[in-house]
Amino acid sequence: MTGEVRQPARSDARDNRERILAAARLAFAGEGLDVPIREIARRAQVGAATVYRHFPTKEALLSAALADRMTLCSSVVEEGLAAADPWDGFCQVVDTLIRVHAVDDRGFSRAVTARLPAAAGAAADRDRTLRLFARLVERAKKTGFLRADFELEDLVFALMANEGIRAESLRTREAASRRVAALMIQSFQAHPVAAPLPPAVRLPLTVR
Repeated sequence: MTGEVRQPARSDARDNRERILAAARLAFAGEGLDVPIREIARRAQVGAATVYRHFPTKEALLSAALADRMTLCSSVVEEGLAAADPWDGFCQVVDTLIRVHAVDDRGFSRAVTARLPAAAGAAADRDRTLRLFARLVERAKKTGFLRADFELEDLVFALMANEGIRAESLRTREAASRRVAALMIQSFQAHPVAAPLPPAVRLPLTVR
C-alpha cells in the first residue's frame, strides 16, 4: 500500500517540476530574467510554495531552466572548433545558432547574454561556451576570412535580428532564418563575396 501511495506523489512532483521549468523557459526567453517567481508559478498552475520546494532560490530555477540551452550552445561551438577549417567552423556555428534560435523558444539569446548570478550553474556553462567561441573567433580571424573587428556582440545582434522574424508556420521561420544566417555570415567576412542567398521568404509586415 505504501508503494501505491508514494508512486503517484512522485509522478505529480515530476509533472509539477516540468511545468515549472517550461513556464520559466518561456518567461525568461520572452520577457527577460526578472519575471517574478509568483508569475512563473501562476503560469505553471502551481503555488509559489511548490516552486520553492523544487527550486529553493531564483538562481536555482535560472540554472535549471537555462541548462539545456547552454548544453546545446556548448555542443554547437565545440563542433565548430572541431572543424578542419576555422572559417567553416565559424560559419557552421553562426548558421546553426540562428536556425535553432528560430525554432526554439527564443532562449538562446537570453542564455548567451544573460547577466546570470554567479551562483547559477548555468553561468559557469555560459562562460565556458563564450570562451570556446572566443577561441574559434580568433582562429577564424587568422584565416583572413573573418573581419578583424568582429566582436561577440555582433553575433548577439544577429540573434536579435533573427528574433524579429514574425511567421506563423515553423517552416517559414526556418526558411527566413536560413536567409538571415547567410546575410549575417556575408557581413562578417573580411572581404565579402556575393554568394547566392537562400530564397527570400514573404513575411507579414507588422507595425508595433
